[in-house]
This record gives sequence, structure tokens and C-alpha cells, in this order.
Amino acid sequence: MDIRLTDSQQAFRQEVRTFIAQRLPRETRQSLRRGFGASYDQIRQWQAILHEKGWAAPHWPKQYGGAGLGEMERLIVLEENYLAPAPQPVAQNVGMLGPVLLAFGTEEQKSSLLPRLASGELFFCQGFSEPGAGSDLAGLRTAAQLDGEDYIVNGQKIWTSGAHVADWIFCLVRTSREQRKQDGISFLMIDMRTPGITVRPIRSIDGEHHLNEVFFDGVRVPRRNLVGEEGKGWSYARYLLGSERIGTAHVGLCRERLHYARELRGSRRAGHEFDRDLGLLEAEVRALEITQLRMLTSSQAGADRNTVVASVLKLKGVELQQSITLLLQRMSGPSGIEARSRGGPQSDHWAAGLGKKYLFLRAASIYGGTSEIQREIVARAVLGNT
Repeated sequence: MDIRLTDSQQAFRQEVRTFIAQRLPRETRQSLRRGFGASYDQIRQWQAILHEKGWAAPHWPKQYGGAGLGEMERLIVLEENYLAPAPQPVAQNVGMLGPVLLAFGTEEQKSSLLPRLASGELFFCQGFSEPGAGSDLAGLRTAAQLDGEDYIVNGQKIWTSGAHVADWIFCLVRTSREQRKQDGISFLMIDMRTPGITVRPIRSIDGEHHLNEVFFDGVRVPRRNLVGEEGKGWSYARYLLGSERIGTAHVGLCRERLHYARELRGSRRAGHEFDRDLGLLEAEVRALEITQLRMLTSSQAGADRNTVVASVLKLKGVELQQSITLLLQRMSGPSGIEARSRGGPQSDHWAAGLGKKYLFLRAASIYGGTSEIQREIVARAVLGNT
């Protein structure tokens, strides 16, 4: 199987690389290079710049804010953003809600929302997890009861990334009680300015405010904000999670971090053990890259097969992200731990962001589907349901 990029794809990669080099704000690149996460303002600013070329969502049709490109071109944009490094477009917009609207939304929903999702004009957060219903998502209890042309929503979501800055939230809600609990779930979009919504911050282990609790108390939502059919939300959520896992190998991110490790290796004291570990990680990232390309170029590609391969990619990608950040954290040593507590991107210590990134990526084996769930998907495909 030939998994090399075509000449046109190579040329597209160079075009994307040149564009990013010319347009990416210097302070944003420096902050990400040192291991700090992008701020929401930086993300939105960069997404608007990418949108000028249709590259915030390059695989979407042009009439909806994309560039009408293929999955390989989408992957190229994703990787070149990581390699720069530059912020990724809002995942909830482009990788989650967008694909669901394209597949199941009304024409009115697609034409009014998708261009604004691509440009970053609207910022959505995801309301799936609940207390007692995380990996067992079908156990959710947030309810939406129809009242004329509105739903009345009551309940709670948790671990909601970006809810404190989001304009809207897309939620799974229970609209009926069925014998099979997956059958009573619907997919609803809610304006975060609606009366009855309360957002409370959750500080994560890196000391930052990414996560939130979201409470709904008699929130009135127009019925037109329902995506697809009532009671079909579980199917739409499965579709969303499958779309979200495209690119979750994060090969470009791993390669950029390894490049940074080599750069630091030249100016910091590190022994042969570090060189050995760095070489092994580089080989594993290359193997992961080849597996990802095989998934995109295989003539045997299908929904079930791609779901399994995507789970493998996420599992290994998470493992490598965590291993690489651990390697960088080891390099920074005690001084890096001390520097982490001195502040954010304004800190002039070379290791100030490395510890924060290491701690943040402890959650990578949880979000987007836990590693345990991914292993179960792979096991079922290999062993069957016996």
C-alpha cells in the first residue's frame, strides 16, 4: 500500500506551512512552544485567520464555511498547526457539533450555524458528562420536557470545557423514559444566555480554569434547536465521538514536542538514558503516523473498521503524549516544578509551561472517551461479543 502524499498534497502542505509562518502571531507561537495552552482569545483569533482560507474546517463544503477538501488535506492542516505550533480551531465547533449538523441538521441549522462555527463567531461547549454518568453516558438524567413549542430543561452537566466563555452548549438530554435507556435521549442546542443557566468553575490539577459545572433550572429552549429526531440523540452522540477521534492520534503534536525536546537537549544537561528514551519515542511516533495514514488511504475503509482503528490511534496517541510530556518534565527536574507555580506564559523560566502541560495531559486518557472504553471497542472487534 502506497501511503506517501501525492505531489498535490505535498504542495498543499507547503502552502499551509508558509501561510502559518506568515500569519501566526509571534507571541502565540512562543507561548505554545514553551508548553503553555492557548488562551480562548488566541484560539478565536487564529481560527478567524484560518477561516480566511476555509482551513478552520477544510473538509466542510464551501457553502458552509469550509474549503471542500478531503480528509488527507484536513489532516495536513491539523498537523501543520501542531508543528508550528499554533492553536487548533475550537474542537467543539469543528470536530464535534459541525459533523453532526452536516449529517443530521436541518438546512436552516446548517446554513445559519456552520459558517459561524467555522469562523469562530460562535463558540459551543459540549454538555454530555454528568455526575454519575461519564463513561456510562446513557445514564444521564438531565431532562427536557416538551411544553408547546419549547423544551423545559432541568439537570446538571459536569467537566464542561469552556462553558465559562461559550456562547452556546450542545447537550444530550432525556426526553422520554424507555426500557432501553439509550432510546430516550435527544440532542439539543442551548443558548448559554438563556435564563436558568448557572456555570460554576472547576480548577484542574494544572491550576487552570478549563472545566465547569453547568446547571439547568427550568431553562426554556425552542423546539427548533433540536438536532435530528427526538429520541435519536444516542446515535448522534456515537456519530460525534467517531468524528471527534479522527486526528486524535495527535501525531503533529507529538512530533512538535519531540522537536522541542531535541532543541532543549542541546542546551541542557541530559544523559544517555534521555537520548535512548527520545529515540524510542520518535520511532513510536513514526509508527503511529504510518498507522494513521493507512486508515485514511485504505480501500477497505468503513465505518466499523475506522471506529476500531480510531480507538487504537487514540489509545497510542494518548500514551505517547503523556510519555513525551513526562520526558520533558524529567528534563526540567525540580526547577521545573518550582517554576510551574510562578505564573503563566509571562514567566521567563524556560520550564514554566512544561509541568503544566504534563499535568493537563493526565486527563487525555479520559476525555473524548476513556482509554478503558477504547480498549473495550478494540476487544469487541477482535474477540466479538462473546
